[in-house]
Amino acid sequence: MAEKTPVKAKSALAQAWAMVTDSQIWTSLIRHGYPEDARTRSLAVLTNVFLHLHPAKMRKSGLRMRYTWCMGGLSFFLFLSLTVTGLLLMFYYRPTAEYAFSDIVYLREDIPLGIMRELHRWGAHAMVITVWLHMMRVFLTGSYKPPREFNWGIGVLLLVLTLLLSFTGYLLPWDQLAIWAITVGTNMARATPVVGYEGPLAQLLKLGDIALVHAGADARYFLTAGRLIGAQTLLRFYVLHCVGIPLAATVLMAVHFWRVRKDGGISGPM
Repeated sequence: MAEKTPVKAKSALAQAWAMVTDSQIWTSLIRHGYPEDARTRSLAVLTNVFLHLHPAKMRKSGLRMRYTWCMGGLSFFLFLSLTVTGLLLMFYYRPTAEYAFSDIVYLREDIPLGIMRELHRWGAHAMVITVWLHMMRVFLTGSYKPPREFNWGIGVLLLVLTLLLSFTGYLLPWDQLAIWAITVGTNMARATPVVGYEGPLAQLLKLGDIALVHAGADARYFLTAGRLIGAQTLLRFYVLHCVGIPLAATVLMAVHFWRVRKDGGISGPM
């Protein structure tokens, strides 16, 4: 009898597992069982919301580390880690001129999760590096050529958003280094073509005798939320850093991954 007990227990577990996998909830979430061949693997990928962005098949040469450098995957991993650590930091950080710097010091020295701030900071530096390396790899391997030119444009936009995430996060500690760095950066925005009031073609945008782009309505004013850097600038950068730019980057990344699939997977040698 002692030898038959494990068999009965195993049979009971198998029956319970079968009841779970045959239930309506399970079949609505997972449409196919364990993939066993090329057809079932393709169906499992195409019907899964988390996997359907990736192609069911791709060339083996396109997955070699010496070819891809894994920079695209590392960039996405760093984005996810920055999202998690950023959410944790939001529990302790207050985007006001009165408390911002003291909260950063508090995060670094007293809070048990203070290491999250360092992980967030160095992860941001690492993401800028990996995105640049990813763009360089794509360029060196000619992966920007047709039919992938559209996805190259999406990648350029993601590079710009990555730099803007780093730029907007630089002000949040609200120390002298951050304030003066943002002062220089936002002053450069005045020379932006069309949307900067000191930039090329800005004077051409007029409604009668009224200039549409001026010191109170241009790229710099949008960033600083005023003519001078102050508490309103800190709040503006906080919203852009935590909500606006991450949402835009998430949408573009979804399009980027979708185009990778539609273009035949990771680009490989001819």
